[in-house]
Amino acid sequence: MTAEAQRRRAFWQVLLFAAGLLVLTAISAGSVYLVNTARDDSKWVIHTIEVENQINALLLELRRAESGARGFLLTQGPDFRSDHDRAVAAIVPALDKLTRQIGDNPAQREGIEKLSAAIETRLGQFAREMEFIRQGEPDKATALVREAAATNTTTTITNLANAMIREEERLFRLRSENADRSQTLAASLTGIGSGLVVVLALISIWLVRRSAQARDDAENRLRDAYANLEAVVDERTADLREANNEIQRFAYIVSHDLRSPLVNIMGFTSEIEELGGDIFRRVSSLTHVPADGPPLASGEVPLDGADQQLSADFSEALGFIKSSIAKMDRLISAILNLTREGRREFQPEKIDVHEFVETIVSTLAHQAAEAQAEIHVEPLPDIISDRLALEQIFSNLIDNAIKYLKNGVPGEIRIRGRTKLGYAIFEVSDNGRGIDPKDHQRIFDLFRRAGTQDKPGQGIGLAHVRALVRRLGGTMSVSSELNAGSTFTITLPIAWNASTRNTDR
Repeated sequence: MTAEAQRRRAFWQVLLFAAGLLVLTAISAGSVYLVNTARDDSKWVIHTIEVENQINALLLELRRAESGARGFLLTQGPDFRSDHDRAVAAIVPALDKLTRQIGDNPAQREGIEKLSAAIETRLGQFAREMEFIRQGEPDKATALVREAAATNTTTTITNLANAMIREEERLFRLRSENADRSQTLAASLTGIGSGLVVVLALISIWLVRRSAQARDDAENRLRDAYANLEAVVDERTADLREANNEIQRFAYIVSHDLRSPLVNIMGFTSEIEELGGDIFRRVSSLTHVPADGPPLASGEVPLDGADQQLSADFSEALGFIKSSIAKMDRLISAILNLTREGRREFQPEKIDVHEFVETIVSTLAHQAAEAQAEIHVEPLPDIISDRLALEQIFSNLIDNAIKYLKNGVPGEIRIRGRTKLGYAIFEVSDNGRGIDPKDHQRIFDLFRRAGTQDKPGQGIGLAHVRALVRRLGGTMSVSSELNAGSTFTITLPIAWNASTRNTDR
C-alpha cells in the first residue's frame, strides 16, 4: 500500500470515527431533550387528572354534607350529624388544594373564585340549618332548605365545577397530544440513531476487514521479503566472508612476496656499503701519500675536502635507505601478523577479567614506573570470550595510555567496567595528552596516526584492536579532548555465543 493510500485510509477512518461520535452525541442530546419534554408533558397530563379528581372530590364532599344535613333534619339521627360535620370539615381543605392546583391556569382561577364564593354561601346555609335544628326549630331549618333550593346554590356550584372539569378535559386532550408527540419523536430519533449506528458499525466492520486484509497481505509480502532478505543477506555474508578471506590471503601473499625483494634490497645495501668503503679507501690511497706517523685505525679512510663531504653524503643516504628498509620490514611483519590473526579461530572461555587485567598491568609495571604513572583497576565483570584477543585489546590500550602521557605530569590510568542489557562495558581512561576530536576516527584507520609523532609505532594497534572488538561482537569508541586525557570504551557481549563465533563483524 502506498503512502498516499495509507493517508486516505487514515483520513476516512478518522472521518468515520468523527461521524459516529457526532451521531452518538446528537442522539444522546436529542434523546435527553425529548425524554425531558415527554416527562414534562406526562406530568401535565397527570396534573390535569389530579385537578379533575380534586374537583370531583370537592363535589362529593358537598353532596355528603347536603345528604347528612337532610338526613339529620328528617331523623334527628346523630350519625347523619357526624357525616355532615366530617363532610363540611373536608370541604375547605379540598377547596384550598384545588386552588393551589389550578394556580397556573388564568382561566381556571376565575372559575375557582366563583366556585369559592358559591361554596362559602352554601356552607353558611349548612351552618344556619344545623343551628335551627339544634335549637329545636326544624320548621325554620326546612324553610331554609327550600330557600337554598330556590336560589339554586347547589346547582350553581355543580355548573361551575362542571365548567372547570370541561376546561381540564380540554387541557387533558391537548397535553395528551403533546405527550404522544414527544414520545413519538423520541422513539423516531432513537430508531433513526440506532439505524445510523448500525450503518456506521457495518461500515466500520467493512473498513476493519479491509484493513485486516491489507495488513495480512502486507505481512505476507513482508514475510516473503524477509525470507528473500535472509537469503540475500546469507549470500552477501558468504560473499563478504569469502572476499575478506581472499583479502587476507592476498595480503598474506603480497606481504610474504614483498619480504623476498626487501631481503635482497637489504643484502645489496650492505654490499653497496662495503663497496662504498672500498671506493673511498681507493680514493684516499690515490690522494694521500703515506707519511711517517701512527697508523690509521682499521676501516678509517683519511679524506679531505670534497671527498670527505661525498663520503658523509654517501653514508647519510645509506642510513636513510636502511631506516626505510627497517620501517618497511616492520610494516610487512605487522600486516603478516594481522592476516594470521584474522584467520585464527576464536576459542571462547570464561574469563575473570579483573584478575586477567591485573596480570597485564603487572607485565607493564616497568613502563608505568618509567612514565611515573599509576594504574588503578576497579572491579570488572566476568565475560565469556577469547582470551588471546582480549589480552591484545587491553594490552594495546594500556600500553598506549602509558605511552601518550603528558611529560612532567604524574600519570593516572584507570580501568573500570559495568554491565548493561547483556553486555559488559569496559573503560580505559588516562590523564594524558588527549586526542583532537577531528582525529577520533583517524586513529582507528590502518597506518594512520594523530598528534605529534614523537613515539615509535606503525599506526596499526588501534585498528587491530577495533577489528578484534568487532569480531567479538562488540563496539569501540573514544572520548577525548586535547590536553584533557582520553577514555576508550569497549562494549562486549557478556556471553559470546556460537552465532557470532569466528565471523567478521
